[in-house]
Amino acid sequence: MRIVLADDHPLFRDGVASLLGAWGHEVIGMAGDGEAAVALVERLRPDLVLMDVAMPGLTGLEATRRLGVSRPETAIVMLTASENEDDLFAAVKSGARGYLLKNLEAGQLKAMIEAVERGETAISPVTAARIIAEFARPAATPPPDHLTDRETAVLRLVVAGQRNKEIAAELRISENTVKFHLRNILGKLQAGSRTEVAARAVREGLVPPA
Repeated sequence: MRIVLADDHPLFRDGVASLLGAWGHEVIGMAGDGEAAVALVERLRPDLVLMDVAMPGLTGLEATRRLGVSRPETAIVMLTASENEDDLFAAVKSGARGYLLKNLEAGQLKAMIEAVERGETAISPVTAARIIAEFARPAATPPPDHLTDRETAVLRLVVAGQRNKEIAAELRISENTVKFHLRNILGKLQAGSRTEVAARAVREGLVPPA
């Protein structure tokens, strides 16, 4: 494979380049920052880029995003010391074909590059498990739209177990007005019933304590 290395540590670049050459790959360019990496890749059109995440100036993540638009046919694999999950997921969303940590052994790097050559992703089992766990995590309930003072008052009485007639009497409004406010509350809290909206109000502290 024709490969470009992007890393701001020259000694690390040279070491990886030696390994790649021994495995029969051709290192056609090396860059020490994201801007230089983008320029090299657009000019040399490699098959693979091994890209560090943290580099001076333009980061590896931003360089990956740019190349995903200008050179989508070039495989980009992050080769980094960062175990930060934000970096991992940002790389995946940016179109990286893999995410490898620099503490991997030479044989593992060789196997991952061969996987990319076959059109597969270059992700260790541990990293794959982290990605799966993230996507399997239930989505967080979105925050509710702001409740008005009157809606909060109605919700407080719903939590207290009062019916529409009792709420109307206490707040000195009509039952139809109570129903109107209750519909708004259900919509804002994305709840399907009085019971559900009361449970969420208690769980999330949406009404002041009695």
